[in-house]
Amino acid sequence: PLHSLRTAEKELLPGFHQFEWQPALKNVSASCNVGIINGLSGWASSVDDSPADTITRRFRYDVALVSALKDLEEDIMDGLRESGMEDSACTSGFSVMIKECCDGMGDVSEKHGGGPVVPEKAVRFSFTVMSVAVLADEEEEEVTIFTEPKPNSELSCKPLCLMFVDESDHETLTALLGPIVAERNAMKESRLILSIGGLPRSIRFHFRGTGYDEKMVR
Repeated sequence: PLHSLRTAEKELLPGFHQFEWQPALKNVSASCNVGIINGLSGWASSVDDSPADTITRRFRYDVALVSALKDLEEDIMDGLRESGMEDSACTSGFSVMIKECCDGMGDVSEKHGGGPVVPEKAVRFSFTVMSVAVLADEEEEEVTIFTEPKPNSELSCKPLCLMFVDESDHETLTALLGPIVAERNAMKESRLILSIGGLPRSIRFHFRGTGYDEKMVR
């Protein structure tokens, strides 16, 4: 799994992109060039409380979202053109729908060789950019300019976090996903300013159907 995250890093982050949040995200650093981080970073509680006997690696959520949007830059610009919208009239009012998914990857005990003893199961938390819509200046209705054609495909699913944990261990899973949930909540209260097609765009994110929440409900 760590190998697949490294491969994903190469695919996901061809280069770091400049962006900012307005207002700035609570408790999240403003630096844009952050690669893979220890999944436990963002833990505010004492070291004793953190699940130390696990390995988890993740991207910072906003950095991963920016990277995914930049991958879709051409599609978004094509969508604007096809909708007949004036590019310069669409600098604000973008909204992006994100679907989150949290799934067990099964038994990985054979795959990671020597090293520290970790749970032999892994869980992956990922997201898919489902759609991008824009409300152009002086328009009343939002127009969808991008819809993911294969929302259930592995290719559209961007890995955010890999954890060596048994998915039935709700307590540890909830703890490990805490920083991600905190970042998601911070992003809901803010707007991303990101250059798409050479102009800064103001973007709001909406999150739906989180696989994580479904697991917690069971």
